[in-house]
Amino acid sequence: MLSVRGRRPAAVVIEPIARRLVNWGVSPNAVTITSTAVAVILSIALIPTGHHFLAGVLLGLTVATDMVDGTMARMRGGGTKFGATLDATCDRITDGALFGAIAWWLAFQDEHSPHKALFAAALVIIVASQVTSYVKARAEASDIKVDGGLIERPERLIIGLVSLGISGLGVPYILGIGIIVLAIGSVYTVIERLVLVGRSDAASEKIAAPTGATEFPSAGEDAGQTDDDTPGNQGVPTRE
Repeated sequence: MLSVRGRRPAAVVIEPIARRLVNWGVSPNAVTITSTAVAVILSIALIPTGHHFLAGVLLGLTVATDMVDGTMARMRGGGTKFGATLDATCDRITDGALFGAIAWWLAFQDEHSPHKALFAAALVIIVASQVTSYVKARAEASDIKVDGGLIERPERLIIGLVSLGISGLGVPYILGIGIIVLAIGSVYTVIERLVLVGRSDAASEKIAAPTGATEFPSAGEDAGQTDDDTPGNQGVPTRE
């Protein structure tokens, strides 16, 4: 939801930063790679060691650059297909590192049995977030537009980082609540997007077979084949 509605308000802050970086000659791809590397390092270094407030603040600032690189690309005349692929790939890496680090921390909290359930919920978030993005990518590769969803990447990062940061201030249960909300919402979003794709006009269109796979005639083509078209009758003159 926020990925669609939040761009214009965020542009007030993002565009001046992006314009300055463009003027300095920095490429959008460099921003993408650098922010991803920083996010992975911060996630691994801070979250498993229990520095959750610092992790929430620093990671929040780092992932905010996700809008900077795209804005820079448009200022330079438009993004490229490679840039879009790189950006999507780095987003998955960042999300995996963040929630993987949270799951890692939860796995070693042996003194609290509820953390075992939260560990499982964190794994659900990791899987469901990847599938959510894949459903969109695969659908749009088939020319089916998929916009929106209950828990997209902005919502996932905001809920995850805010609950992580507040938990670092000693507020009890807040991280667990955030993890559970994200786990349920992420699974719902996967189903929601599959339903959107299934209800689209192009959902029933046939696709080409994978490379190397055997093509089989459809039932309609078999039914439409006449006796004169069968191999046994080929070349045999018919009676007029």
